[in-house]
Amino acid sequence: MAPYGRQIALALLLLLLAAAATLTLPFAVKLLVDGGLAAPPGSEPGQRLAAIGEHFLWLFAVAVVLGVATAARYYMVSWIGERVTTDLRQAVYAHVLRQSPQFFETLKSGEVLSRLTTDTTVIHSAVGSSISMGLRNVVLLAGGLTMLVSTTPRLMLTVAGIIVLFVLPAVLIGRRVRKLSRASQDRIADTSGIAGEILNAISIVQSYTQEEAEAARFSAANEKAFVTSIRRTAMRSAFTAFVIIGVFGSLLYGLYGGVQAVLAGQMSAGQLSQTALYVMLVAGSVAVLAEVWGDLLRASGATERLMELLSLRSPIAEPVAPVALPAPAGGLCVTFEELRFAYPSRPGQPVLQGLDLSIAAGQTVALVGPSGAGKTTVFQLLQRFYDVSEGAIRIDGIDLRCVRLDELRRRIAVVAQEAVIFSGSVAENIRYGRPQASDDETRAAAAAAFVDEFVQRLPEGYATFVGERGVRLSGGQRQRIAIARAILKNAPLLLLDEATSSLDAASERVVQAALEAAMSGRTTIVIAHRLATVQRADRIIVLDHGQVIDAGTHLELIERGGLYARLAALQFAV
Repeated sequence: MAPYGRQIALALLLLLLAAAATLTLPFAVKLLVDGGLAAPPGSEPGQRLAAIGEHFLWLFAVAVVLGVATAARYYMVSWIGERVTTDLRQAVYAHVLRQSPQFFETLKSGEVLSRLTTDTTVIHSAVGSSISMGLRNVVLLAGGLTMLVSTTPRLMLTVAGIIVLFVLPAVLIGRRVRKLSRASQDRIADTSGIAGEILNAISIVQSYTQEEAEAARFSAANEKAFVTSIRRTAMRSAFTAFVIIGVFGSLLYGLYGGVQAVLAGQMSAGQLSQTALYVMLVAGSVAVLAEVWGDLLRASGATERLMELLSLRSPIAEPVAPVALPAPAGGLCVTFEELRFAYPSRPGQPVLQGLDLSIAAGQTVALVGPSGAGKTTVFQLLQRFYDVSEGAIRIDGIDLRCVRLDELRRRIAVVAQEAVIFSGSVAENIRYGRPQASDDETRAAAAAAFVDEFVQRLPEGYATFVGERGVRLSGGQRQRIAIARAILKNAPLLLLDEATSSLDAASERVVQAALEAAMSGRTTIVIAHRLATVQRADRIIVLDHGQVIDAGTHLELIERGGLYARLAALQFAV
């Protein structure tokens, strides 16, 4: 809220004006009763009526001020609530986008979405209305008590002492409500995590006929969220009842004392009316504050969860003194020096063990080996999704850890085994790596990846909406779009992870030709299980258990025998 001090000051001013108008009403009623209705016997009716009319005009003026100030306060406070919530949601989302993959190994995307939506909605309710109502009623409570003490000081000081006795138990109950509020938000996040995971894999769920099982799993989590929420609600209800009964009882005791004072001639009827209205204001303020306090306790639990996200710092830090990469000229030189690495979630299972490898600029190198050999890990380390445990990766002689992340990743284009397609048009997906690319450049990249031939059959061509995760396209079409995206990015380092694995034989031949054209003039590293796709690579690196166990051309490796020759024998006759 700090950046919006001017708006907050205006809202507070309007709040004080509305509260002052509200506190003026009981005093105006006192003047009406004592100066008009309770006029001395024998006074002329016309004079009394004129005096009453004047008092009612004053009451109407106070009502106008109250209405205008309340409406303006509501608008300003709502604006602040919407603005703060929008800023908070944006800050959390932008912060999450900068986290390394290690972050998503432990936290489900559904839980992150729950924090972005459910938690921010709770905070919006608190900032947009609860805080405003709370401040307004704090002013009314303070003003009402001040007026009561000024009119009947001895009696009201006794009442205040009784009220203080309720503070300590209320604080203890409030702490319990806060803990239960946090637990309730956690259980809601659990249900969001399950739903997000299952909806993203709905075809597999239905293929294995697990709809009922998954519905039951969600139901169990949902019931836990319900039970926790009800516990929070019950505790909050008890808290509200405790505060209202205690304060209301104390104020009624004070009002009873006021009635006795009138009967004893120590107070006028107007003063009693004033006291009664102030008692109503104070009691109403306490009731509202009890509700607001419950809302704030719930918002506090939601805020803690969001602050946990914002306080996280990615282990992949930007360098303090970044070093610029030289301008690329025909690809990048990539060197792996005594590389050792284990994933943070599995520190006892090393993936790379002393990997040494040098790739010259412009070379096409294939990484082959059994599953778990470390091939995909090499790609993740090259993009600095993780930092190496020991050793170093150098691009053109510069350690990756010394290069700004965005500069490093701008030099790399990737085609993954599972093509990632975003909800949008075909053209928007191809331009994802270069949003500023022209239509001609986009279509040239699409033609090179043989996207053009199927786009012509789509209802709106390149403007066709492809659906969430590209569900309206076939697997081969999605892969071709991913390849076109990499071609358009035109980065000096190209990473291909089984880039043609989703294509049929005919499409694979044409896309392979497009990829070979795309490889020209840049360094290319290819991961392949189908060895037929890497036979023309400049070098083939054979990995096993995180180490280079052989290297050479296809024919050299076949002649030497070993792991590559055995893998080749399983796939085609040699």
